[in-house]
Amino acid sequence: MAKDVIIALDMPNRASVMSFLDRFGGEKPWVKIGMELFYAEGPEIVREIKRRGFHIFLDLKLCDIPNTVRGAMRSLRPLGVDIINLHAFGAAEMMRAAVEGLTDEDGGRETKLIAVTILTSTSEEALRREMLIDRPMADACIAYAENAKGAGLDGVVCSPLESPVIHGRCGEGFLTVTPGVRFAGGERGDQVRVTTPEKASALGSDYIVMGRPITGAADPVAAWERARAEFLGGNA
Repeated sequence: MAKDVIIALDMPNRASVMSFLDRFGGEKPWVKIGMELFYAEGPEIVREIKRRGFHIFLDLKLCDIPNTVRGAMRSLRPLGVDIINLHAFGAAEMMRAAVEGLTDEDGGRETKLIAVTILTSTSEEALRREMLIDRPMADACIAYAENAKGAGLDGVVCSPLESPVIHGRCGEGFLTVTPGVRFAGGERGDQVRVTTPEKASALGSDYIVMGRPITGAADPVAAWERARAEFLGGNA
């Protein structure tokens, strides 16, 4: 899979999403469908966006007992999304069950499965005081990534800051999909660990996820083109 920018469609309903996507004309950017939109509109919104030719990252962050996650992935498999995720802290058995759920009867799996390590809105202080993880942020992210690779996953969601060491431990082919990316001088929003598109590229991110800097821009298409130019350089 080639490097690219994924636009987070953090919008409340079908009408707002379709109005936004119509602005791109014949362009088909990568998009992320998260909980807000999926819970509002259900699987049909995924099918419709896929029919329009967009690559889809379905960001549902599943985390439950292995049998439930296996069944959920089996139910989501027919949607044919490009990437789907779960929470790494659900542990290896749950992640292996998810792989089983996404694997078809012939043993094939078209959808890439990735695991969220530590949310980019989480600070070192919250990690220690609230989550009771008395280890540096980077160490926790690396451990979760190694667990994900061992369970057969294709990559992780992490901060761009963790991409280099995760690739070093898990291999260059192990995907790092990285939110927490903002244009230089832009608002951080509720993100804590952030970089620019150019810096994320230098750190080795395979995909960057950008929401409000693109969706909230006066000209979203121009903002997306700027993000791709900064992230991909001459390959945009």
